[in-house]
Amino acid sequence: MNLSASLVPVAVGAVAIVLLLGLANMLRGGSPSTSQNLMRLRVVLQFIAILVILGIMWWRSG
Repeated sequence: MNLSASLVPVAVGAVAIVLLLGLANMLRGGSPSTSQNLMRLRVVLQFIAILVILGIMWWRSG
């Protein structure tokens, strides 16, 4: 498996993990500050995942 094929699952997996951590924190009544930080981290990771996907699409089209 090449590097580009493994970057997408890693990026998407990181987003999923942070999303699940945020949901778990919310469901157990955790700190709102922690929830806010996890939401911000998830947004950043989603942006990175989109950049990875677009970068791979661009790389393979050339």
